[in-house]
Amino acid sequence: MTTLFISDLHLDESRPAITRAFFDFLDQKAANADALYILGDFFEVWVGDDDDAPFNREIVERLSQLQIPLYFMVGNRDFLVGEQFSRETGATLLTDPSIVDLYGTPVLLMHGDSLCTSDTEYMAFRQQARSPQWQEALLSKPLAERRAIAKQLREQSKSMNSLKAEDIMDVTPDEVVKVMTEAKVTTLIHGHTHRPDRHPLEIEGQAAERIVLGDWCKKLWWIEASSDGIELCQQDIQE
Repeated sequence: MTTLFISDLHLDESRPAITRAFFDFLDQKAANADALYILGDFFEVWVGDDDDAPFNREIVERLSQLQIPLYFMVGNRDFLVGEQFSRETGATLLTDPSIVDLYGTPVLLMHGDSLCTSDTEYMAFRQQARSPQWQEALLSKPLAERRAIAKQLREQSKSMNSLKAEDIMDVTPDEVVKVMTEAKVTTLIHGHTHRPDRHPLEIEGQAAERIVLGDWCKKLWWIEASSDGIELCQQDIQE
């Protein structure tokens, strides 16, 4: 048996091939797994659990049909996922970061955006957006207004990111070592950067590894973990 990890699907009705790939993944991979962990940016945007858009309801319904334990960590695109989503899907919401026991090994799970400390503009926005007061104020607005705000924020993000150096939007190595040392782990799994890879490193004299999930664009990326180890997997997405 295996435990599966995915992130950065950015599900949106404008990308039907990604949605089909995810549904196939649920049927062909997740159905027989020990558990499925979703590590953020599952949705391109989520403006609140009360969003009754047909596309959102379809995704929630498919998740609710999953017969294995489901865990969900919010990302920078879907940080408004809350308790109603948890109840309707059966997903357990995880804090970021979280430590899980993976077949006898403690593993640190993160979305990954908090590791990008060189991107000071984003880190300032992240602190604001994760504030309960800010979220409460946003969720108090009418649904149509929230959708308009989300669209504006996405456009601003694309514009700002196009002007940033690539290394600024990647993780800060010292921050990786810091969080892994504090968590007392030698394995970290995260997404966010859209740079799938396996990075060996050293934590307090011990061999360690940071494993990065990829975004679902031309390929779908996932991690399969079992008692035999951890594998970073990929598969082409059929248009």
